[in-house]
Amino acid sequence: MTDMTDETDTRREKTVRALYAAYIDGRKDIVAAMLTEDFTFSSPRDDHIDRDAYFARCWPTPPPFRTMEIEYLGLSGDEAVVRYRAVKHDGGAFRNMETLRFRGDRLAVVEVYFGREA
Repeated sequence: MTDMTDETDTRREKTVRALYAAYIDGRKDIVAAMLTEDFTFSSPRDDHIDRDAYFARCWPTPPPFRTMEIEYLGLSGDEAVVRYRAVKHDGGAFRNMETLRFRGDRLAVVEVYFGREA
């Protein structure tokens, strides 16, 4: 018999990984389906912006990064914590941390904490 918590964690881990992959590919359409209607995004530059502002401000065209490597992904209850290393097209790189909160199987909140050049 499968533990429901394990199934939920597996689905949520797949969602988180798919979020970063979609960002690299500029696939707003994929991410839009992952977010709740009242989704909010916060970072040192954005304070609880809604999903429309998130896509307008945080999804430039073309996508700004060549890669985003997830270095750490932890899940606990409705929250995920991610540390990633992003490599820009010019070769520069940095690390950030993010917390992501789920409501059911969809993302309701993302909070970004900026790191340093890597």
